[in-house]
Amino acid sequence: MDKEIFDLIKAEAVRQREGLELIPSENYVTRDVLDAMGSVLTNKYSEGYPDFEGLTDWPDEKIAAEKLPSKRYYGGQENTDRVERLAIARACRIFHADHANVQPHSGAQANNAVYNAWLEPGDTVLGMNLGHGGHLTHGSPVTLSAKIYNFIPYGTVKATGDIDYEEMEELAVKHQPKILLVGYSAFMKVPDFARVAEIGKKIPGCLLMADMAHVAGLIAGGVHANPFDFGFHVITTTTHKTLRGPRGGLILSRGTVGNPLRKPEKTLEHIPTLIDRSVFPGTQGGPLMHIIAAKAVAFREALQPEFRDYATNIVNNAAILADELDALDFHCIGGGTENHLILIDMMKSFKIDGKLMERGLDRIGLNLNANSVANDPLPPFRPSGIRLGTPAITTRGLGRQEMKRIAKWMRAVADICVKAKKEEFLDKYGTELEALHAEVVKLSLRFPLPSDK
Repeated sequence: MDKEIFDLIKAEAVRQREGLELIPSENYVTRDVLDAMGSVLTNKYSEGYPDFEGLTDWPDEKIAAEKLPSKRYYGGQENTDRVERLAIARACRIFHADHANVQPHSGAQANNAVYNAWLEPGDTVLGMNLGHGGHLTHGSPVTLSAKIYNFIPYGTVKATGDIDYEEMEELAVKHQPKILLVGYSAFMKVPDFARVAEIGKKIPGCLLMADMAHVAGLIAGGVHANPFDFGFHVITTTTHKTLRGPRGGLILSRGTVGNPLRKPEKTLEHIPTLIDRSVFPGTQGGPLMHIIAAKAVAFREALQPEFRDYATNIVNNAAILADELDALDFHCIGGGTENHLILIDMMKSFKIDGKLMERGLDRIGLNLNANSVANDPLPPFRPSGIRLGTPAITTRGLGRQEMKRIAKWMRAVADICVKAKKEEFLDKYGTELEALHAEVVKLSLRFPLPSDK
């Protein structure tokens, strides 16, 4: 009945089919994930948690699917309890966790729940500087958490793009943080989790937290280190990005899993239960059961052997694309990438800002985002860099030859942007941009969206 909205949904489907998504935080879900998101589970309120008491050998999928008496605040939970337990069991199996909270509505909600679980107002968190590749929720002054807690930022080394571990240790010893946080939104290295863990051990009562929102799928696919293998207590993540599920959050933890209705002693061993209590009722109300069902479907997909191939291909495609861009005079921060993400300094490459390049690429159907680089002299809304990645295009099946074509298209657009100098002058080169757009559409249509198959 709502023609305006459904016409726009159809238009967005066309845009996605005819273009290539290079934003590293976006991906395409399968038809099964879409179906779960659009299911009747959206009608159900399920405040609280499914019952775990009396379950032996947990987490186990067969046990998770058993029908047990519900301890929720609403009746009618015989199906939702099993959906949530299956999601939890699968997440634990993927990441080798003792417990998982699948209820956070987003990665930001997941991070805030962990802060609320472990910190008191005014406590200190050591996290990556937003201007060096960190995330808003790691201490940006515009966020609510930064008004409650004391965030101390550490940076990266300009020459390598890697974390400045010496600075991290100095700051940790000086400020004695309650949380030592490793996480990022524009960082191309694999962190030295062992070194971070050693730093954390020097701080009494320090919780080691890894925000792996960008690389969770790479961890699931075995091509990226798992922080739990190095003694971390908590991993937060989104469930989209490289994990290729619905938009949402997830908190994984190590420790003793207890009844969230009973307040445990505030120790690192009890962090799973403290987090459950922090998510509900601490920071959220009713969980989105249709999204939790879609998470469960995505987790099952991530447990299949072919997902390992997918994760490997993401990393390989990113390395190839970075090499091709480097050969075409793009300055890749850190000399390339070790994961799925590439950060390019456009000012250093071609003396144009990242927003102009983003808008030029939009004109031909290649979508990425302008992004700040470390110590960027330009403002955040018109920064020096661009950020791109390979999760979505790898989902569609693009490989080495397509990475080469994308790099050439990007160089062609960079040359047009150099001539245009400003966005309003891109129209002068409309014929060139339309010709490039036609090439992008032709290639894109050869690789269907997974939901179209």
